[in-house]
Amino acid sequence: MALRFSLDGETREVSVEPRTTLLEALRLDLQVTGPKVVCDRGSCSACLVLVDGVPRNSCMMLAHDVAGRTVTTVAGLSEGQELSALQQAFVRHDALQCGFCTSGMLVSCAALLRRHPRGEPLTEDAVRDAISGNLCRCGTYPHVVAAVLDVAGAKGDA
Repeated sequence: MALRFSLDGETREVSVEPRTTLLEALRLDLQVTGPKVVCDRGSCSACLVLVDGVPRNSCMMLAHDVAGRTVTTVAGLSEGQELSALQQAFVRHDALQCGFCTSGMLVSCAALLRRHPRGEPLTEDAVRDAISGNLCRCGTYPHVVAAVLDVAGAKGDA
């Protein structure tokens, strides 16, 4: 079945079987490597993408469900060839180690920052809540919180 959707700002078309997950279509058919294959059950969020701005586990979504919609992966968060402010903060705060959770963490945090009202302080609890579905084997959670608070302009220990 032919599938057409926006992926990281570009219109893409791919032919997939009806049972193909979005994660499979992204990685196998479109060679997009940002979303990771880890649990394949929706429990780790390493495959997280934004679908019309909403975080979704791509391993739990059929590819045909994004027809005509906008999908943003971690690659779509950058500003051209430059890292986004959030990605730069992850580097600055050592919020990544092995890298398996990084793309999902960045997508979760980007969604939080996009929906958070400008000018309102962002709390550690709000950041922790936003990343609560993201599993990190290396335990970088405090560094992720610090990076997000840095970008949001919030002060506080993370």
